[in-house]
Amino acid sequence: MTDPKRAAETYRLVRKLINFRNVMRDDGVSTIDYVEQLTFLLFLKMAHERETRTLNAERILPDSPAWRGRGWPELLNNDGDELENAYRHLLEDLGNQPGTLGLIFRKAQNKLQDPAKLKRLIQDYIDKENWSLQGVDVNGDAYEALLEAGAEDTKTGAGQYFTPRALIDAMVDCVQPTADDTITDPSVGTGGFLLAAHAYILKQAETNPLTPEQRKHIQQGGIWGNELVDGTARLAAMNLLLHGIGKHSGPQLITVGDSLAQPPTKRASLVLANPPFGRKSSITVFGEDGKSNREEISYSRQDFWVTTTNKQLNFLQHIASLLEIHGRAAVVVPDNVLFEGGAGETIRRRLLRQFDFHTMLRLPTGIFYAGGVKANVLFFDRKPALESGGAWTKKLWVYDFRTGQRFTLKQNPLTRAHLDDFVECYKPGEDREKRVETERFKAFSLEELLARDKVNLDITWMRDPGLDDADSLAPPEVIAAEIVEDLQAALAEFAAIAESLGGADKPEALPE
Repeated sequence: MTDPKRAAETYRLVRKLINFRNVMRDDGVSTIDYVEQLTFLLFLKMAHERETRTLNAERILPDSPAWRGRGWPELLNNDGDELENAYRHLLEDLGNQPGTLGLIFRKAQNKLQDPAKLKRLIQDYIDKENWSLQGVDVNGDAYEALLEAGAEDTKTGAGQYFTPRALIDAMVDCVQPTADDTITDPSVGTGGFLLAAHAYILKQAETNPLTPEQRKHIQQGGIWGNELVDGTARLAAMNLLLHGIGKHSGPQLITVGDSLAQPPTKRASLVLANPPFGRKSSITVFGEDGKSNREEISYSRQDFWVTTTNKQLNFLQHIASLLEIHGRAAVVVPDNVLFEGGAGETIRRRLLRQFDFHTMLRLPTGIFYAGGVKANVLFFDRKPALESGGAWTKKLWVYDFRTGQRFTLKQNPLTRAHLDDFVECYKPGEDREKRVETERFKAFSLEELLARDKVNLDITWMRDPGLDDADSLAPPEVIAAEIVEDLQAALAEFAAIAESLGGADKPEALPE
């Protein structure tokens, strides 16, 4: 149960910072850009607090004569153009530092072009709070709420980095992370999966305290991730820090780069991920004439089962390679992974034979900020090679949470309680032989799956009650939202075709 005082303080902080976000929006500053600026300023304020506290003082910024007096004091002591110049140079200099410090400020830019409003944010909204005294619960909760507000800003595309917390929590409850696990997310976004795994471990530690070695493991390297986009990586790094994972002056727990470019240098016992939407892997190439073109990428990796330009299939292969023997994974994938032929069929066959692919959760539409997404969660465990040439998967249990389920982000959002039945059917930590079939939960044998055309796992058996009973139809606003979802899904498919043919990157999104 949430502590009322903690919830009240979190709400106060969030409202205070969101109120100023509304002021900045009038200047054309998006929510995600505003949260990024808060990341820089909060880091500098907390570094100053840690250095100036009377007990256990800690220097976070570089410890050299040239850095004395720099950081938060130079922002407080300047105004107007001098403040803007000081802030710009500070961001540049911090971006050249090693470790977590360099990651958070890498390629950082000032997006708040009005010096008066920058000063107001620094002086009235951040400096007046003692962030170090708030504790990781309040700081982390407040920051997470701001990130979710950024995800709602759909015009910036920020929603693709945000997975619904209710879904994350259900996935984590199923795989049950431990303090001895090594946990990663190769498409970390803002860090939601890693934070949920960490919170689960701490919750279990209330009755079974962690050893010093376990605590050090989960805080200083046992939890890590990778992100392609610099700005998103810095949000994830700050999110972890505010939740007590890692150290300001410690090694990077979030790396920046293309996860698919090369085989993993270390493996994990648990992978939690929602890889980015979009079917094609591609890069932008600029020619001598200055014009840009999209070039599709086929990753030539010896650890991949098959070469393909399908980003989703490549991420699935990468995650399979990331797992150590007896490691487990829970991964969100779009429907095309279940039925696409060619490389898709090869990967599904390998997954069924070389892994214990035991559970699939079919998700409804209307739960993601990025529209038009029809997705599923795959749960599978890596196993040692079978000398007999047999298959590890004996049964695939499918939970249909799509048929007859209608959600929207505003009127009827997904909550953790909606997934209680799935988690109960999953039976976390128990022998899967104890599972029982229900109307929504069915088991399919390996023989049945391999006999399906192209090993198509796009499995349905339920009928939507709304098709038979007019009284079961959803309200008009929900039906309208579903129509928009379907149109957006169709647009996404056309975008992938256009991109593969060398056309436009994507069609214009439907209005909200």
